Amino acid sequence: MNVIDVYDIATSTWYKQATDGEYPDLRVNPCAVAASAPDGSSTNVYVYGGQNLIPYGQQIQYDEMWILSVPSFKWLKVDTTGQSTPPARVGASCSIWDGQIVVIGGYTGPDLSCDSGFYVFSATDLKWQNNFNALSGGNTQNQQVSQQKDLTGLSGSYGYEVPGAVQSVIGGDAKGGATITAPVQAATQGPLATGKPIIYTVTDSNGAVVTQTGTVNTSSGNGNRKSGPNIAAIVAGVVAGFFAVLAAYLGFCAWVYRRQLALYKDHVAMSQRAAARAPNEKSSFLPSSTEGSSARNGKGSITDQSSAIGGASSRLTGTNSNGLDSNAPPLPTGLWPPVGGNSTANSSNEDLMLGQEPSFVGVLLNPRRSLRVINRD
Repeated sequence: MNVIDVYDIATSTWYKQATDGEYPDLRVNPCAVAASAPDGSSTNVYVYGGQNLIPYGQQIQYDEMWILSVPSFKWLKVDTTGQSTPPARVGASCSIWDGQIVVIGGYTGPDLSCDSGFYVFSATDLKWQNNFNALSGGNTQNQQVSQQKDLTGLSGSYGYEVPGAVQSVIGGDAKGGATITAPVQAATQGPLATGKPIIYTVTDSNGAVVTQTGTVNTSSGNGNRKSGPNIAAIVAGVVAGFFAVLAAYLGFCAWVYRRQLALYKDHVAMSQRAAARAPNEKSSFLPSSTEGSSARNGKGSITDQSSAIGGASSRLTGTNSNGLDSNAPPLPTGLWPPVGGNSTANSSNEDLMLGQEPSFVGVLLNPRRSLRVINRD
């Protein structure tokens, strides 16, 4: 019951409103009445009895009296310690007249025996009493004197005054003057978020005004009102920001991976075309059988190896022994790693030349290396 369903009669619309303070346990079939402060600054809803159906077979009835003060939507449990309270019950009927709540019938005990009696509770004094004390002077609707000229004034409130326990929660005095005239928990929508209670002027028998219009206390008047950062919103923002950064990083790595994979495929295709044009020449990508065997057998002098490398270099660069350009087609750029420079980028180029296909995991672990490769090409 920490969230109350509110029905707007004017627009036939349901709203939900969060409450403040300790609230009743879950229950079914309580009875409830409402009483208006003399000046209308608050309306107090009295909820009595009810039954908890959980767990099955262990249902219990309640003898508690709770007050929900509107429009502050603050709960207050009535202290009836030491009073002669009726047996706990469910399904009773409640009515209010002359500021007194009359409870009739209901089911009591584990066998849900019907109680045919009636009981009286003073809504002003917050006490169970033995008799109903009829008051004189009320109109046919039993409205507060200050509200008798208004057809919308709440009936049954004649003679009712705001109890001291309620005053300590919403401010004001017995005649009204509540200082909290809006929901303590932020109103969701509808008239609770924008409307204000109708305030009536209460006068004494000599014509003196005894109440003043209450105002919303926005400072420290409400001791239960909490302020500070919204932790849930902060956590949600941090989590959302983390996933946004992660999504951006994964997207960037996917773009780099596609570029590097395309570059790898281009290099493989150019290697194959170069091998097809000059089948008898040494390829810059694959060592010849002679060179490979020499490397494997550890044979061949340094001079021979240098000569082989020099000859291959001459053919790759397209120059003759005199250093003049020949008519050989130029080798595609990016096939031979430059001397010096960044070792990471060079090793990446070598990976391409050695036929090592790039992987998305490799890009995730070292995106800078992959980015340098595609920038150099």
